[in-house]
Amino acid sequence: MPRITAPTVAEHRATQRRALLDAARAILAEDASRAPGLAEVGARAGLARSSVYQYFRSREDLLYALIEDTFPRWSQRVTDAMEAAATPGARVLAYVDANLRLVAEGEHAVAQALAGIAPGEKLDSTSKVMHEELLGPLVGALADLGLPDPATTAELVNAVVNKAARMIELGAERAPVYARTEELLGPFLMHRPSMPGKG
Repeated sequence: MPRITAPTVAEHRATQRRALLDAARAILAEDASRAPGLAEVGARAGLARSSVYQYFRSREDLLYALIEDTFPRWSQRVTDAMEAAATPGARVLAYVDANLRLVAEGEHAVAQALAGIAPGEKLDSTSKVMHEELLGPLVGALADLGLPDPATTAELVNAVVNKAARMIELGAERAPVYARTEELLGPFLMHRPSMPGKG
């Protein structure tokens, strides 16, 4: 029986599962063309393949778990960044910056890899939920600026984010890409009066 390295068995299992998910994410970030096998993930995490089966029944089970782990983490990072901003315009720029930071850290590559190799229905459902979770605060911040159609403006902001993300994925440094994005969006976002009682 493996040595328990945490105060409780539950904490030990949570730590081991976290290590396996992080290992799978790292492998996908290095090679997005294939789903990692359980033995490969176990080796990266320092666990025997037999131990990996205590946490995941199959490669597909591991991919499902990775989807359920990756997308909420992305949403939480963006939401936390927006909530820390003081004004509606700053919340939108925080949305942009947080997304570009995640892309630069390789999270988008992992998400794209999952889109290419994971079963579609599960991924589509989780992607839809994530998109709605991210779009809600963005639309809210734009509405607080008094824009007449914040939902459409949010999609346009996302188009800029997607283009900036693509530039980073192709090798551009995040900081100058974000600086150019802020130059584009900042004057529009930061010099509009907020709606009364907002931000």
